[in-house]
Amino acid sequence: MKTRITELFGIKYPILLSGMSWISVPRMVAAVSNAGGLGILATGPMDPPQTRKAIQEIRKLTDKPFGCNATLLMPGAAENAKVLLEEQVPVINFALGKGDWLVKDAHKYGGKVIATVVNARHAKRAQDYGADGVIATGNEAAAHGEALTSMVLIPSLVDAIHIPVIAAGGIADGRGLAAALALGAEGVALGTRLMTTQESPLHENFKKLSIEKDVTDTLYSTRVDGIWCRVMKTDAAVKAIKKGLDLPAAFVNSQDIARQMKMPYLKLFIGILASGLNNAYKMAFMANGFKAFKLATEDGDVEKGILPVGQVMGLIQDEPTVAELFERIVAEAKEVQQKLAAKMA
Repeated sequence: MKTRITELFGIKYPILLSGMSWISVPRMVAAVSNAGGLGILATGPMDPPQTRKAIQEIRKLTDKPFGCNATLLMPGAAENAKVLLEEQVPVINFALGKGDWLVKDAHKYGGKVIATVVNARHAKRAQDYGADGVIATGNEAAAHGEALTSMVLIPSLVDAIHIPVIAAGGIADGRGLAAALALGAEGVALGTRLMTTQESPLHENFKKLSIEKDVTDTLYSTRVDGIWCRVMKTDAAVKAIKKGLDLPAAFVNSQDIARQMKMPYLKLFIGILASGLNNAYKMAFMANGFKAFKLATEDGDVEKGILPVGQVMGLIQDEPTVAELFERIVAEAKEVQQKLAAKMA
């Protein structure tokens, strides 16, 4: 397949791995890149040395293009993102912050930068920064989509900007890829579908649930990690949303995050408070959310763990390898294209 995205990144298929914490690890990134897509490393749970080590591990597992994400809202994110520049990562994907400096410095070594956006205002700003493309996250997506569905968001961005748009949210198969391309996208980013593959580190308990559950089995709330977030509907998720912010738990969990990121807790605490009360409130929620996400992905804890998933979870029926999945998606997309051409003739 040939689109502006395959040519921009030098990949075979216009399919990206969404950067999912504790899922988009080096071996998963390499599996996607080796299968012809673009793997994207999730750096959110890592400190700078861990990020550097992960990038070096990816380079041992694949000689294909890959990317890393930078969630700029998180404490210590700027220091982590600087590692991506120092390591000259081929593609950087930033979100939830101002990434103009990333674009400027990545372009110095020939790197590409894409911004994750949820509306035309953010997309235009990314374009003004000089970003090479945007990932448009629709409401159907796992985690942090916002009001607009992919069916509306994608064409609205295609009309608003001239850089390539990558569709995320509501895509699990070749029908979704064909639909995204028809709406004007140049590629797709898959998260939920790729979580249930043989190379994915997602715990088997949640892979099993992802296959069993329906398209209606998700919840969408700001009471999971402080911003609009779509997660699998489980007793743990229902309970967390009903309870809201648990401040004592947030205090404990934020200390765990500081230890994980090897950051002095006082520095983390002061930094969060300095960012404003509204952001501090979100960070408290996020500390609890990240704890629950880790319990789901790594431990498979169905009692306390919460898993971000998209509505396409209900379309998942098996656990193929990444390579098998990509071949299937591309073949199905071409079949859909042929059927549409016949109907339109």
